[in-house]
Amino acid sequence: MKRMMTGALALGMGLAGAAAQAADELTLQLKWVTQGQFAGYYVAKEKGFYEEEDLDVTIKPGGPDIAPEQVIAGGGADVITTWMAAALAARERGLPLVNIAQPFKKGGLQLTCLKESGVESPDDFPGRTLGVWFFGNEYPFYAWMAKLGIPTDGGEDGVTVLKQAFNVNALLNKQADCISVMTYNEYGQVLQAGITEDELVTFNYLEEGMGMLEDGLYVLEEHLEDPEFVDKMVRFVRASMKGWEYAAENPEEAAEIVVEADETGAQSYELQFFGVKEIAKLTEGSTGELDPADFEQTVATLLSAVSEENPAITKEPDEGAWTHAITDKVLE
Repeated sequence: MKRMMTGALALGMGLAGAAAQAADELTLQLKWVTQGQFAGYYVAKEKGFYEEEDLDVTIKPGGPDIAPEQVIAGGGADVITTWMAAALAARERGLPLVNIAQPFKKGGLQLTCLKESGVESPDDFPGRTLGVWFFGNEYPFYAWMAKLGIPTDGGEDGVTVLKQAFNVNALLNKQADCISVMTYNEYGQVLQAGITEDELVTFNYLEEGMGMLEDGLYVLEEHLEDPEFVDKMVRFVRASMKGWEYAAENPEEAAEIVVEADETGAQSYELQFFGVKEIAKLTEGSTGELDPADFEQTVATLLSAVSEENPAITKEPDEGAWTHAITDKVLE
């Protein structure tokens, strides 16, 4: 009898183990390092929202040497976060990325200047040095300069472009009159350095009519032909949006989760708390569904400034650049 019970127990444990391993594996590649920018995904993982959807999600941080588009092209991720400009550029060049969800309703890209530099409006840009991020982040800047009619090759009538590192040192060290910042990260770093908002002049790309969608979720088009993959993405987006909602309602806890998830130990709680609260302003009102009007605005902005410096896209994207196939099921 004991042997039979032991065998039954072993069988039961084996079945339980098999059930525990049944969760579908999924890899998410982030655009940047672990920070509040991605709080919704880390919260969804930590709070068990992915597990509730039978998903085993691996979150891979990005960095200055990591291009999400290259990672997914090489099979290193099932889904990536990236800016729409970069995704559309990759699609036009042959990588069939598709936007399946858009958690960020608004963009957080800004150009921040020291007031003492004398920059008060875009009319003051000529003759100045402006810090710009590259690796796909430069597209909004060049589009804006083209709209303003300001050359980007220096001189009294143009601006000198400083290839800015992903920090705020160029502003603090006064190597640039203005630098690129995100509302939820580098702007907070400037404030933490002891510079007050009254000492800054900030231009938000969205308010300047140059809004472009940021931090969407993208997959390879061919994978959407697989019903099992589609089902997995529906569960992933549903759990992720739950994570974003939780992060917005619980910024203190969300910041703690982000800091704990950062294996480098480089992130401070204060900055991540600041970031999570600012991110909530960008995701506010989003159901995850892409608004076609926002897509069209991004495309129009990119096409308004096609040049050698701004080679994001040269023509209207085809209809496959985005889909509601996933979010329609999420919102059922």
